[in-house]
Amino acid sequence: MAIVLGPNRYGKAETRVVRVTRAADGTHALTDLNVSVALSGDLTDTHLTGDNAHVLPTDTQKNTVYAFAKQHGIASPEAFGLLLARHFTSSQETITGARVDLEEYPWNRLGPHSFSREGSLVRTASVEVSGSAETVFGGLTGLTLLNSTDSEFAGFIRDDYTTLAETSDRILATAVDARWRFPAVDADFDAVFAAARDALIDAFTGTYSYSLQQTLFAMGKAVLEACPDLSEVRLRLPNKHHFVVDCTPFGLDSAPEVFHADDRPYGLIEGTVVRDD
Repeated sequence: MAIVLGPNRYGKAETRVVRVTRAADGTHALTDLNVSVALSGDLTDTHLTGDNAHVLPTDTQKNTVYAFAKQHGIASPEAFGLLLARHFTSSQETITGARVDLEEYPWNRLGPHSFSREGSLVRTASVEVSGSAETVFGGLTGLTLLNSTDSEFAGFIRDDYTTLAETSDRILATAVDARWRFPAVDADFDAVFAAARDALIDAFTGTYSYSLQQTLFAMGKAVLEACPDLSEVRLRLPNKHHFVVDCTPFGLDSAPEVFHADDRPYGLIEGTVVRDD
């Protein structure tokens, strides 16, 4: 039985690049990205014999990120990822596939050239180019949301190991990880991001929740309704549990007003919402 090389790729991970665009009136715009590149292609020799003739150094990939940020600017994470992936696959004969994953850290404007970081929210994008095939995903992570009521959980399976009590009123909290797919690569990526983010927030706050699964579907459905450019939404929702603290031993009433936020273990709800066509 022969032992052979399987699928492989390599690249430069987590190149941080901050691009400042200076307008004529002295106003600055700031884009803050974390860029990871992974290349594939005719790379058998470097694995089997150490011959690097077909290898584009990862340091070159890092330099390309900086050079392209200078030459082309950063219109959006998705557009910048497409520029890089197309460059790597078209400029090197031995490189036939490129994947570029990007994270954008939002900054709020405080003045013409002053900014503050916007909490834990991170915009994400992932671009893959292989020959003439191009795939673009947008998304976000770290969108932390909480409803202090309008959530219950009851009617679930009970077996010998079930101790969880049913509840008709609970805190529902999560940190949304969402990823959406563009069927075409010429979309208005910034407009889609803004619409999708707002749809996620509106659906979470506007849904009376009987389960986090129900909320997940409502959020994904809202994104597809708000964004006709998208074909699917993948959601990952950790259930950030909040347990009522019993204050009656202290001579206080039992109204559920004080909670313990428990970070682990936690429920994890994942699902994909797609158009049926």
